[in-house]
Amino acid sequence: MPRLALFAIDLVAVTLLVFGLYFPRHRRRDLVVAYLGVNVGVLAVAGSLSSSTVGAGLGLGLFGVLSIIRLRSTELDQHEVAYYFSALALGILGPLSGGPLWMSPALSALILVVMYLGDHPRLFRTYHRQVMVLDTALTDQVALVAQLERILGARVHAATVERIDLVNETTVVEVRYSYPQNRHTAALADAR
Repeated sequence: MPRLALFAIDLVAVTLLVFGLYFPRHRRRDLVVAYLGVNVGVLAVAGSLSSSTVGAGLGLGLFGVLSIIRLRSTELDQHEVAYYFSALALGILGPLSGGPLWMSPALSALILVVMYLGDHPRLFRTYHRQVMVLDTALTDQVALVAQLERILGARVHAATVERIDLVNETTVVEVRYSYPQNRHTAALADAR
């Protein structure tokens, strides 16, 4: 497959990833620029390296170095990390793929399908994660979970205490919880 076609496939794939999946679901404009810039930058570097003798090894090293630099510069949620690696993978896939002609487009499509399904808003929509500050210092895990369930009106699956301040009587806790399916549906109906 001609190089220009591989580059075009990458640009279409990253456009779908960023403007078709990520931004409509998460609305972080700053990461749109990051995902596009990283993808096109990696595409350009991988494209120029693919014709040299160092090829794939250097490309994978670049993949690792860029990942470390980017992940250390700001805190990202896990779904944002997944989009970030998808943008990197799409940029490296086309120029450095040495397999059959259909391999690069098929793997690009696979990345898009997995991201579409894995980050779909309907998947586990009743499950949530939140960091809460309670105005009580709770050292008993059972009492903590009971209070969180009362406040949230939901079933708590995990409550990890991040900090307890006995002087100011506060508890900072990361809580993972879910609403009953029928309550979530009713809340969505009320919101409309």
